[in-house]
This record gives sequence, C-alpha cells and structure tokens, in this order.
Amino acid sequence: MVIIIYLLTCSLSLHTKAYANTHVHPHDGQYPLVQNVTVTEGGTANLTCRVEFNDNTSLQWSNPAQQTLFFGDKKALRDNRIELVRATSSELTISISDVTLSDEGMYTCSLFTMPVRTAKAYLTVLGVPEKPEIDGLTKPAMEGDHITLTCITQGSKPAADLRWFRNEKEVKGAKEVNASGKTFTVRSSLQLQVDRNDDGVAYTCRVDHVALTQAPQQATEVLEVHYAPRVEITHSLAVPQEGQYLKLECVSKGNPSPDPVMWTKDGSELPDLDRMIVEGRELTFTSLNKTDNGTYRCEASNHLGTSSAEYVLYVYDPNALGQHGTDHALIGGVVAVVVFVTLCLIIVLGRYLARHKGTYLTNEAKGADDAPDADTAIINAEGNHAHAEEKKEYFI
Repeated sequence: MVIIIYLLTCSLSLHTKAYANTHVHPHDGQYPLVQNVTVTEGGTANLTCRVEFNDNTSLQWSNPAQQTLFFGDKKALRDNRIELVRATSSELTISISDVTLSDEGMYTCSLFTMPVRTAKAYLTVLGVPEKPEIDGLTKPAMEGDHITLTCITQGSKPAADLRWFRNEKEVKGAKEVNASGKTFTVRSSLQLQVDRNDDGVAYTCRVDHVALTQAPQQATEVLEVHYAPRVEITHSLAVPQEGQYLKLECVSKGNPSPDPVMWTKDGSELPDLDRMIVEGRELTFTSLNKTDNGTYRCEASNHLGTSSAEYVLYVYDPNALGQHGTDHALIGGVVAVVVFVTLCLIIVLGRYLARHKGTYLTNEAKGADDAPDADTAIINAEGNHAHAEEKKEYFI
C-alpha cells in the first residue's frame, strides 16, 4: 500500500514538472521599440516607446543619468520641460521642450516584464551657430594695401562650414576649427591685395550648417578703396570745322572723386570764356574758329595724386575740305583710266606675240616634213625662207 502511494506521488510530481517546462510565459517575445531622435537646440524632442503586444505591463522612460522621467502616465521627475504626450498599454510618448546641449545622450525605455526588457534611443542635439562677424576690415583701404578679412562663428555642433563670396562669386578662404566644450568655434580668413576694382565690392561670409533649415547665417562688408585719379578726354567731333559746336569731356575716375577738374590751353588759362564754357567736367565751344587751335589739357587731383590728359584741337576750313574732296575724286578717275589703258596694251601685245610665234612654228614644221633629223629640219626651214624671199623678189 505504501509502495502504491509512493508511485502515485512520483507520477504526479513528474507531470507537474513537465507542465512547468512547456508553459510559455505571457511576456516572452515582447520587446520595446524606440528610435533615435535629432533635434535643434531650443526645439522640442518627442521620445516614443512602443510594444506590439502587452498585457498591461508598465512602460518607463529614464534619462542618461538613469533618472525616471515617466512611469506609465505618472511623472517622476520635476522638470517643467518634460510632458506626457501619450500613455497606453502599448505606447509611452513624452516630449522635452526647449532642448539644451546637456539633454543629449542615451534615453532608456523599460518594459517591466520578468525579466525587465529595455531599448535605448540616442537624443542628438544640434548646436545652432551664431551669426558670423567679419573682422580686419579697414575703412577706407588704400589701393595696394594687403588686408586679411576674418569671419568667426561660435556655438555650432557639429562644426559649421564657412564660405566666402566676392559679390556673387565664391572665393576660397582658410578655415580653422576649435572645440569649445560641446560646441565649436570656426574661423575663416581671406587675404586680399586691394585695388581700385575692389572699391564698392561686397564680401560676404556665409555659415552653412545642418541646424539652419530656413536660411544660412551670413555677414557682409562692403570695401571702400581710395585711389589716385585717372583721366581721359572724349570729344564730340571727329573732324572739327569752323562754326561747329564741340564738346570735350574730362572723364576722371578716382576715390575720393577728383572734383573740380582744371582746363588749360597751351599751358595757360582758357583765353575766350565767351565761346568756351566750362561746366563741371565739360569744356564746350559754341562756335569753332581757327584761333581755337591748340593743345587742351585736363587735370584732376585728390589727396592720393594728380592725373592729366591732353587733346590737340585743329579746326578745319569747310571749303578746303570740300576742294580736297573734289581733287581726290579727280585723281581717282585719272588713275582708273591709266589702269584701263595699260590693261588694253597688255592684251594687244599678248595677242601679237602669240600670232608671231604661231607663224614661226608653222615654217619650222614645213622644213621638218622631209628631214630625217632635227638638224636637217632646221636647214630645210632656212632654205624655205630663202626660196620664199627669192620668189618674192622675182615677182616684184
């Protein structure tokens, strides 16, 4: 009897162990699902943790310092920036507003099964670069000066990229990056030897960064370059004639602007101010005559130097220009006639020579008809010429 009870007890124990080994735990195969998040400094980060199948087991979010932020829908950390967005049996979503660089790190979502299962999401915070500043600009710069423009931006994470533009055309600068805590300070230098073509040119430093989604940060400086003047004289008539209106303009370029300009004639002041009118840079002759002939000089100055240009004025007689035109036409006609007559003579002479050569060849051929060789042919040809002369004398 005791043996039977023992056997039944052993059998029941084996069945109990078998059931325990084949039973599937209700939380097996359940893992929390999360994603990494990137946010710009000052923005809002949403952290979401999901479970496909859950039997009301609690979810929890904790920060990189392993401090619990939310346990289910219960807030655990006193931080007004952290708020609950959604809490269900299959999802726990929280938000962190006004994110700072110190919020960056690994956040953990925990599913309180047995054992506890976790998933980690990394929060990346982008440091927004500050508006750049341009240093090293001297106003005004002198033509020929060597200057170095330096553009600086701070607070970027990752390090920003700096680009230089001369007006709209990109130019290359020298970049330098220095770490400052979690952010970077970036410098870019541009070396220039300025000339008059740089006067009024805009140099722009632009910051490119992943955190700048709307428009890049940039700073612009306009160069002011002082340079000595350069002068040239333009005129309104190619062939000035008596009685005509003539305007000379002194075109001067310099910075500061070389005003006013000074006009002289043959090294002296202008002689006839009734007919010669000076207005700004222009010298106007209301009615030209021969007394206006001479060398006119325009001079312009600023504190960097002086420049001048000269124009030699010769006033023509309109009647003389007309007579010269008639003479030229007559000479041209005579030349054309001479060329025509010469061509005609060449043609006539050529035809005469061609006919004479043909007669000579014909006589030579007659002598060659009965000749055994070339020498005999020539002798026969001469004989034929002699007989021909004799016949001519006989008939005469």
